[in-house]
Amino acid sequence: MRIVVTGLAATYPLGGVSWDYLAYVDGFRRLGAEVFYLEDTGSWLYQPSAATFSDDPTANLAYLQGALARLDAADVAWALRAPDGTLHGPGAARVAAFCRGADLFLNVSGSCWLRDEYRGARRTAYLDTDPGFTQATLQAVERGTATEDQRFSAALVHQHDRFLTYAEAIDDAGCGVPRCGLAWKPTRQPIVLERWPVRPPPPGAPYTTVMSWAHGRAAPVIDGVERAGKDAEMERFLDLPRRAGVPLELAVSGEPPTALLESHGWRVVDAWGRSRTMDVYQDYLRDSRGEWSVAKQVYVVLRSGWFSTRSAAYLASGRPAVVQETGWSAHYPTGEGLFAFADVDGAVAALQAIEADYARHAAAARAVAERELESGRVLTRLLADVE
Repeated sequence: MRIVVTGLAATYPLGGVSWDYLAYVDGFRRLGAEVFYLEDTGSWLYQPSAATFSDDPTANLAYLQGALARLDAADVAWALRAPDGTLHGPGAARVAAFCRGADLFLNVSGSCWLRDEYRGARRTAYLDTDPGFTQATLQAVERGTATEDQRFSAALVHQHDRFLTYAEAIDDAGCGVPRCGLAWKPTRQPIVLERWPVRPPPPGAPYTTVMSWAHGRAAPVIDGVERAGKDAEMERFLDLPRRAGVPLELAVSGEPPTALLESHGWRVVDAWGRSRTMDVYQDYLRDSRGEWSVAKQVYVVLRSGWFSTRSAAYLASGRPAVVQETGWSAHYPTGEGLFAFADVDGAVAALQAIEADYARHAAAARAVAERELESGRVLTRLLADVE
């Protein structure tokens, strides 16, 4: 089987981003597929150290090459289209031929433009990793309120013939994510468990998360209602450190109200410093006692069933996860190693339960990852769903 995987690992050269997108490369290779990694966003490339975007791909190319090598995938054919239109990488000369002969073109996050040279695969699948945002764009076009950018994005979605989404509750009665006329199939983040060996957390480790304070783009509007990001949800949990009895740390990018958070007992650290590379990001998660995190408001209000790719990595690391309910608890086992909460009382109860028998919940966290997120299982189901 020949599979094209797209992503954002070079466009946003950050550890967590790399683990998320390149897990598809790593996982499909373990199933015996020949994989081509393609990155073509039509946009400038992020330079984290300067917190800006650039049209110079030099550093991003080097980062991507190193990230693939980190996953023993240095031999994978790949190509990155720079902002000036030049294709770089060892696969640049044969990207069109590979795409024409591919069994699956998997457009993860809809991150890749579907240029003529990328067409011809037997199946072309759009993987919606941001449920609510994608459908807000599609709905705006349906209702005649779309911007030019939204019309372009919606047209890109409709150029695919299969549709996958991280809205795992898409078929549930209480889910508010509109289908917009498309046959969405739920999927989830694959985790290559071998890449996440378990080790004990250091003494005194806090519960942590890695997050953006705001989502950095226009708020999605569903059925005429605008929805905010994690910042709006965090406001509901400001007093948690005072009640939880455990240290809580936020690794935050953007412009968080640090003084306000610290006055309520939160530890606040810089997210980039904990996600500069894949190894730095992984070490930060494994140096944590567990995860506590909210979700973006749009995921919560729509009861989307969205489950964090980051939480999947915490679980794989043997770290209990306490994460905000989005409807995901109907699709994952909860109560041992993994807990859902809807309010401060629920969050406190979950943290206290973990602390009452930490070793049991740590082992259970890894077991959840093995049963629910192992790449072979997730990707085998994905392949069946796109047939």
